[in-house]
Amino acid sequence: MTSNYNGYWKMISNENFEEYLKALDVNVAVRKIATLLKPDKDIIQDGDHFIIKTLSTLSLMLYLKHHPVLKLLDLSGVDDRKCMTTITWDGDKLVCVQKGEIEGRGWTHWIEGDELHLELRAAGIVSKQVFKKS
Repeated sequence: MTSNYNGYWKMISNENFEEYLKALDVNVAVRKIATLLKPDKDIIQDGDHFIIKTLSTLSLMLYLKHHPVLKLLDLSGVDDRKCMTTITWDGDKLVCVQKGEIEGRGWTHWIEGDELHLELRAAGIVSKQVFKKS
């Protein structure tokens, strides 16, 4: 049984994000802007199908499915790379592994109480974001 990710989530903390962006080789101007943002997440979950909207001045929308998804993800505007993306369940955690130019790239979402956790990984750097359900 998977967790219920449905809802609107407001960011309450964002640790080590600039170092994560450096690991992705994001240019300094974009890094400075991105670290000032406090994006929210709007998640619609219908069984094993997800729509995750990251809402800020710079928006990103992802469509995720429960079973392993292999697809080419174009990250134009973020770090201008393409990578193969696999998204799977590990218990109640939604785990993404991205294979491309950056080793160890991916992320994990999970819920603890009324908090949504997001761990971002790239080149040995880990950033942790926490969102509270509103």
